[in-house]
Amino acid sequence: MDSKAEDLTSLALCVHTLTGGMPVTARSRNYPGVQIEEGRVRSKVYTGPILEQALAENRMIKGKPREGDYKGIPVTVAPILLNGLAIAAIGVVDTTGALDFKAQMDQYARLEKQVGR
Repeated sequence: MDSKAEDLTSLALCVHTLTGGMPVTARSRNYPGVQIEEGRVRSKVYTGPILEQALAENRMIKGKPREGDYKGIPVTVAPILLNGLAIAAIGVVDTTGALDFKAQMDQYARLEKQVGR
């Protein structure tokens, strides 16, 4: 809830690495957060409309921001919940169009079935 950019940087860098270097943003409920691009911190006072929406609505949001640094680019933002309240949110900017996780998981399930596992 009160985490600052420095507190979120390691987590954001981890997600950035796991997603193959896609831009990652994160912020806590009470403070602006961090923006990661190309393996480095771009901003330590970052917020964005979808991050704020996920915090306000306590839910994952997939959409294209109408304003801000990632205007028109698909983002997926998930809240970090504590007792049902979003205390922070972390988002991935889908610069490659590859983040349709459900489609990927469905494809993986079909592959598993096909090879008999």
